Amino acid sequence: MAGSETHYTLPRPRFDQPPRLLIVVAPYYKDIADALVAGARAEIEAAGGSHEVIEVPGALEIPTAIGQAFRMAHFDGFVALGCVIRGETTHYDTVCNDSSRAITLLGLQGACIGNGILTVENRAQAEVRAEVAGQNKGGGAAAAALHLIALARHWGGQRRPVGFNKPESEEFRIAGSGKGTRG
Repeated sequence: MAGSETHYTLPRPRFDQPPRLLIVVAPYYKDIADALVAGARAEIEAAGGSHEVIEVPGALEIPTAIGQAFRMAHFDGFVALGCVIRGETTHYDTVCNDSSRAITLLGLQGACIGNGILTVENRAQAEVRAEVAGQNKGGGAAAAALHLIALARHWGGQRRPVGFNKPESEEFRIAGSGKGTRG
């Protein structure tokens, strides 16, 4: 049983400039969502950060909201929170897989996201994982986002261009543009 195992937790990152995070929560199971948010808020505040919380209808809408904020707002990172409890149909698998996949794809695009969407078999499992004094998965998701923000800031000045780059000593012109070609 995973609950009885010990595991290593990275030390909380330190920031020169306070990070600003968006917590996106699907409050379908309100009490569980509230516990997840409480854990996330506490972790962000302990790191000296600030946060905003928005609610969306369900777990499938969490990545969409994060994607919109990533493109249109100024947050350093995101915390995805919600709970999906297995039901009688395969909808559970769709919601779990698609929300997780979408969050991963956003992360690969550069969004610093901590995924705290619980995917559980029953309410008892969700309660244990959400409880701040228990497994505190909301706090864990916030910690993951904070660590990714710290990495992004660490590497922020070391961007390398991708694709074809114009050498500094030569001027390139597009053939057929009326401006000639390199030569």
